[in-house]
Amino acid sequence: MTTTARRTTTGAGARTAGTAGTGPAAGSRNRAVAPAPRWAELAAKATVWTTVPSGLWRIVLGLGIPVGFSGGTAAAFDRHNPGWGTVYVLVLSGLAEFLAFLTLGLVRPWGEVVPRRIPLLGGRKVRPLAAIVPAALGSAVLTWLGATALFGGWAANMSSPDAPHGFAGVVMTLCYLPLVAWGPLVAAVTFSYARRTLGRR
Repeated sequence: MTTTARRTTTGAGARTAGTAGTGPAAGSRNRAVAPAPRWAELAAKATVWTTVPSGLWRIVLGLGIPVGFSGGTAAAFDRHNPGWGTVYVLVLSGLAEFLAFLTLGLVRPWGEVVPRRIPLLGGRKVRPLAAIVPAALGSAVLTWLGATALFGGWAANMSSPDAPHGFAGVVMTLCYLPLVAWGPLVAAVTFSYARRTLGRR
């Protein structure tokens, strides 16, 4: 009789332990992250394109093609482009595009789980704050830089006698203007990612 009671108690305990991780609390811990809303996907894609025009403009400059500078500034560019200046603008443009591309991780699965092809980290879950904090800081810096340029900084630079004027100045301004939207777009996508991954709906 005692043995039977012991077995019955053990079995009940095992069933209790087996179902302990399936309650509401466990479900909230293991819930799947909701897909990114359509607007966030569009904003992330737009972010990638904000850096393209200025990158192409810099590459043209780095290849030694005149873009409208004159005087001492033009002479300085002529001494280094093509040359080490070409390498500099290629690296700078590539870095800007890479950072903008990372925004896609906030709306794609690889922003939640590291792809398995990545050595050492592949298959691991991405801690939300590990993505949210740098993205938020980056968006704040980019927004500040964009606002500074938009409200006087760019005009002051373009007022220099050596700066491109006329049609060349318009082209340069239009190429750099999309960068103003870079910071706010990253902020919007980061906000969406935080809501999804931190469960704040």
